[in-house]
Amino acid sequence: MAPTEAATEVANMYDTVLILDFGSQYSHLITRRIREAGVYCELLPCTQKIAELKFKPKGVILSGSPFSITDEGAPHVDPEVFNLGVPILGICYGLQEIARNLGGETSLAVKREYGHAELNLDPQADHHSYKLFQDVPTPTNVWMSHGDHLESPPKDFVVIGSTATSAYAAVAHDSLPIYGIQFHPEVTHSADGALLLRNFVIGICACEANWTMSSFIDKELERIRTLVGPQGSVIGAVSGGVDSTVAAVLMKRAIGDRFHAVLVDNGVMRLNECAQVKQTLADNLGINLTVADASELFLGRLKGVTDPERKRKIIGNTFIEVFEAEAHKIDEISRQNGLGPIDWLLQGTLYPDVIESISFKGPSATIKSHHNVGGLLEDMRLKLIEPLRELFKDEVRALGALLEIPEDLIWRHPFPGPGIAIRVLGEVTPAQVEIARLADNIYIDEIKKAGLYRQISQAYAALLPVRSVGVMGDQRTYEQVIALRAVETKDFMTADWFPMPVDVMKRISNRIINEVKGVNRVLYDVSSKPPSTI
Repeated sequence: MAPTEAATEVANMYDTVLILDFGSQYSHLITRRIREAGVYCELLPCTQKIAELKFKPKGVILSGSPFSITDEGAPHVDPEVFNLGVPILGICYGLQEIARNLGGETSLAVKREYGHAELNLDPQADHHSYKLFQDVPTPTNVWMSHGDHLESPPKDFVVIGSTATSAYAAVAHDSLPIYGIQFHPEVTHSADGALLLRNFVIGICACEANWTMSSFIDKELERIRTLVGPQGSVIGAVSGGVDSTVAAVLMKRAIGDRFHAVLVDNGVMRLNECAQVKQTLADNLGINLTVADASELFLGRLKGVTDPERKRKIIGNTFIEVFEAEAHKIDEISRQNGLGPIDWLLQGTLYPDVIESISFKGPSATIKSHHNVGGLLEDMRLKLIEPLRELFKDEVRALGALLEIPEDLIWRHPFPGPGIAIRVLGEVTPAQVEIARLADNIYIDEIKKAGLYRQISQAYAALLPVRSVGVMGDQRTYEQVIALRAVETKDFMTADWFPMPVDVMKRISNRIINEVKGVNRVLYDVSSKPPSTI
């Protein structure tokens, strides 16, 4: 009998807190803080029908929102959430949504409140709400960001905290474990916010704090084996990055040589990438690897193309074509060897990808086209398996360490699917790719020598479609410009530019200009995400 989907849900393997997202820019931080407390949680759109949930949560958190509760088209929760019989915490808009459903009154604040506020607490020691603020000092500094406020709480609610401008900054039901707070505990600006969230999920929801990568490995290996079955085979693309490598090693450990990895050389990879990946995955980690050299095909199709979205689509479509051809070859060999057909496709999707696609208005339009490999599933009739789907990047790295993957590979910076093609602004030619590739290699080499690589989350060199006048030796030059990008982030949802030491920048610039023919100027990007992307 095929395993039921519910039987393989990670949320059914752990005590799980459900976060319902109303569109707040901070929603992913709620997820982060709860995971950091050792409790598993999942973020779903606020429009989620409770009857269709595939797991029973131990508690529910209602997030903030950019909307006013009175706006036409403002998002609202399924009222059945209040019949689950589990603790509920409403944050900012979530507090107002609790009031809306249970009989309280909200209104537009005279003045929008944004920034620090001093919260004075008054929970009674014998009241259940005391657990929410246990060990939180009073007053405590919190972060406000709202335009609506609670005019009067619902019946049977008591006030447990207030600020100078919010009389109902924290409220709780007199007898039921339902709580509402006007501030944002998930942001670091709220001094004791992480403690409050921990108190909620562990002290009130009674979740076991057992979400660790060491506990995840065995559960995930068993989940893979249950999904794939004793005869099924899996194929997956690898790139040499940490995500695809961890996913591949996990799959290898679960089903052995029934996992087939394919590395497609698209001609726009990093310097010596294919040779390094083959040595790491095939020679050192024992993964069943096929390398398909399609560099001429990719570069030929990219000739004359300057639009970045067209580049992505050409690379994505060509990748599907090459990968599909290799998959058919592997499938035929697998059948001939009595190993059964290939019926699963491995993807290294991470939780930030999932979060960015969650919206109460439908999937986000911001997911880049190269992430969409749905054509593979349709054409090849493969079922999708995503062992890292519930993990953040730092959790993937922790998992990689437990799987004994080499440290330098675990901490390798991310690399985009379309490769250097989207780091060459303008037409992609072999010569342009080589310039960007060599500059990038020098850049990474120097930040490693400076001991900065692990401090930086992602760094790369991009080739700009402009030319600059310069002087080299006794001659005037009119050559190209390299832009360097380096950011620091924990979850890749937001990022700050890295303050590169001036002496390191001098060495990098000097080497690139002297060693990479065709470049006479180097720039450094000092923009954060948002508004810029990484």
